[in-house]
Amino acid sequence: MEESWSTIESDPGVFTALMQEMGVRDVQVEELYSLESEALQALQPVHGLVFLFKYQSAPALETPPAAADDSRVFFAQQVIPNACATQAILSVLLNRPEIEIGPDLTSLKEFTADFPAEMRGHAIGNSETIRRVHNSFHPPDPIATEDLRATEEDEAFHFVSYVPFEGAVYELDGLTPGPLRLGSATEETWMDVARPRIQQRIEAYSGAEIRFNLMAIVKNRVTVAKEALEAAQELQEALSVSLSDDSSPEERAALEQTQHQISSLQAEILQEESKFESWRNENIRRKTNYVPFIFTFLQTLAERGK
Repeated sequence: MEESWSTIESDPGVFTALMQEMGVRDVQVEELYSLESEALQALQPVHGLVFLFKYQSAPALETPPAAADDSRVFFAQQVIPNACATQAILSVLLNRPEIEIGPDLTSLKEFTADFPAEMRGHAIGNSETIRRVHNSFHPPDPIATEDLRATEEDEAFHFVSYVPFEGAVYELDGLTPGPLRLGSATEETWMDVARPRIQQRIEAYSGAEIRFNLMAIVKNRVTVAKEALEAAQELQEALSVSLSDDSSPEERAALEQTQHQISSLQAEILQEESKFESWRNENIRRKTNYVPFIFTFLQTLAERGK
């Protein structure tokens, strides 16, 4: 029997740290505020999308046909309360071979390769590493309880993943029997296939609910910027070497443009590093139980008659 899983905050910093602590390398989560191509293009490469919405009785959606052969897609049914956020992230990570998922997730993927979807869900629930990392982001309870599960009064939110896999785009919803094949696509066009389905979900719920959240699992932005910076610096060196008194205005403009690009990339790296530091500090605060400090502080004040 699986042990309890807690509810955790839907936050890019939480999900990025969660992946890192599971052993995943060189990825992060970014919140999206638009489905427009420009917003998604700015975050390339995008490994997958995760859509969050308040769960309620599901409206009728035009369901695309399931794939004729989807056995190679990693899909797990959600059999664990409160685990849908982590499971949605795993649905992206375990279907993208270019991501370094680390030894624990690699073992899980290999161990469950021939499992049916329900058994894969139980395997995730029985993973002590995944459960421990997941629960570590639950705010400390000042009164220790063993049951971290949501109650009937808690609002239930659900996560659905969208991921390209072997020339097609899949919707992976742990509450459905299996993956849904949305259509064929390349790495360059898959988000154009996923976008209408996400928009369809938003419109189906928007009459009664406005709380939606769309996140992208992307390559680490510092890594992307550093790779671009290295290429720009090499180009700057080549242009500088070839520049002479006889160089054309176009050649001089190319050098200036490259120098401007280098400055922009350096600023972007600093901004991303600052964001990661902010996420780290926020996660420390999330995991810290301040009640003992407050209790001791108030007790000290009382002893001093204040």
